[in-house]
Amino acid sequence: MPEITKPQQTFSQKSHPKGLYILFATEMWERFNYYGMRSILILFMTRALLFDKVFASNMYGSYISLIYLTPLLGGFIADRYWGNRRSIIAGGLVMAVGEAVLFGCGSIYTSSPDLAKLLFFSGLGLMITGNGFFKPNISSLVGQLYPKTDTRKDAAYTIFYMGINTGGMLGPLICGLVGERDGHPEDFKWAFLVGGIGMIISVIVQLVFQHKYVVDPDNKQLGTIPANTPKTLLSPILAVFGFAVLASVFIGLLYGDTKINFLFYLLTACIVLVPTVIFLDKTLTKVEKDKVIVIFMICFFVIFFWGAFEQAGASLTFFAAEQTNRETPWLKVPVWAVASISALALVYIANLFKKAAKNLASAFDKELRLTVFGLLGVFAAAIVALNVYLFTTGQKVLGKDEIPASWFQSLNSAFVVLFAAFFAWFWQKLGKREPSSITKTAIGLFMLGMGYLWIGNGVNNVLPGVKVSMIWLTGMYALHTVGELCLSPIGMSLVNKLSPLKYSSLLMAIWFTANAFGNKLAGVLSAVYPPGAAEVSEAGKHGIDLAAILASKTAPAPEIAAQLKKLEIPYEYKTFLGYHINNLYDFFMLFVFMGVIAAIVLFVFSRKLRVMMHDGPSATTATTPSAP
Repeated sequence: MPEITKPQQTFSQKSHPKGLYILFATEMWERFNYYGMRSILILFMTRALLFDKVFASNMYGSYISLIYLTPLLGGFIADRYWGNRRSIIAGGLVMAVGEAVLFGCGSIYTSSPDLAKLLFFSGLGLMITGNGFFKPNISSLVGQLYPKTDTRKDAAYTIFYMGINTGGMLGPLICGLVGERDGHPEDFKWAFLVGGIGMIISVIVQLVFQHKYVVDPDNKQLGTIPANTPKTLLSPILAVFGFAVLASVFIGLLYGDTKINFLFYLLTACIVLVPTVIFLDKTLTKVEKDKVIVIFMICFFVIFFWGAFEQAGASLTFFAAEQTNRETPWLKVPVWAVASISALALVYIANLFKKAAKNLASAFDKELRLTVFGLLGVFAAAIVALNVYLFTTGQKVLGKDEIPASWFQSLNSAFVVLFAAFFAWFWQKLGKREPSSITKTAIGLFMLGMGYLWIGNGVNNVLPGVKVSMIWLTGMYALHTVGELCLSPIGMSLVNKLSPLKYSSLLMAIWFTANAFGNKLAGVLSAVYPPGAAEVSEAGKHGIDLAAILASKTAPAPEIAAQLKKLEIPYEYKTFLGYHINNLYDFFMLFVFMGVIAAIVLFVFSRKLRVMMHDGPSATTATTPSAP
């Protein structure tokens, strides 16, 4: 009787393993979910739940801060007990449940406001918990698909990160399209639903195909459960209970932080105490301590970068919604043009059918082949259905009179896709003249400041309630993306290469803590966003000319002040560390000062820090854009 062998995936040194595209699709749909939900989050808080901007900004900062902290826990559990695959599936399911809870919140916020707020905090807690198990495990599998010396790894990470940014671009576009309509906050629930569907697709892709395709070059499955894991820790009941406990903890942290704002101080304590512990270790050599100092310096400056960069989901969303002219009378596509583009798309889909039939012809690839055929069929049917609808309803053009504010959050990912290849080529072209990692970080901070200088110029001398062209916001995101591509890729790589072995995990934790600190700072800074168009409009409904009060920079009459306070309409400008913010120009200039001053300081110390790296990576540590 002949020996029966299990079919195996074959590898070609010219093509990439199919497992890369499974991970690509898994991560793309998860990022679609995360960025789609984030794009409408602060609008949902202020328009549906009626939180004020200060409360919503601080809540936003706490949420994304914990999003960056929980991967430390999820990564630890995956490495020790669950393995990557189990953690990815479990984390994805928890996030899908979180989106379902938020959908419920968006469905009952008018009839049961107290219950809706409970569901809101619960949904965010579940999103934080699930993210902690999903995010650190998916990226670590990419490199394991290849032999250690395989030259295709860099290209693989580039493809993988294009998936991340494709999801990051499509999420705000689709969720904003279905969930954001001015004057209709009841529609936000559909954005949560669409995000949840994206998360379920991500889980299905990973669950169905991981065992066949996410394998190492010897066809051994990756991310399996560690051999020494006790069986009790794999119990589904224990897993559900553990996730419920973790989610409850994070719900409590979110809610408690809205009352005391303790998370900011907790992160500060971590940043201070961990260096103290490390530098008191007398077994570390001077060279090792020098390298640790470099790590802490980079972490310190990264806080300023993310504190300003992550305004995208907070104050910059307020600006897009209230002070940006989003009318697009020019965004009209004739139906005949839609039909022509559709015909080309159908031809392209037909070619993809042929390629899939050829490249996935083996019996081993039957499930994947049928799945690809099904997806292509759905896309083709959707294109045909759109054209049938347009022609049967007699429409002449397809377009929108005004684009949603949430769409602007897709610009960063879109610019990453556009600029990443150029930067990879540019750094390589410079050769020995390529800037050091420290200098790149300084350039990133400087470009961040230039982005805010650009938008600050756009709002200079503009009165509250007056809308400006969307070119100012678009240009700012382009400059911020340039800064991100200079700074973001070097972080974790630099920490890995400079960390003393005995403190490598602790210092990586500090890197994530610095990112979390920056995101929390983003919420704190968004809270000083000055009163603008929304407040002027609301005050006008009650016969109060708030624009004149804000322009005069003087306190209103006592009776007017009392009325504004009763209506909970802010009318006072704020200060941050003694810096007075009297208008949007002052607000944006705060970030200019942060970015440019930090860049100058880092430039000044860059030579000293390069010396302290002791022949560490001085030219570059990464050219691939990092995951947002």
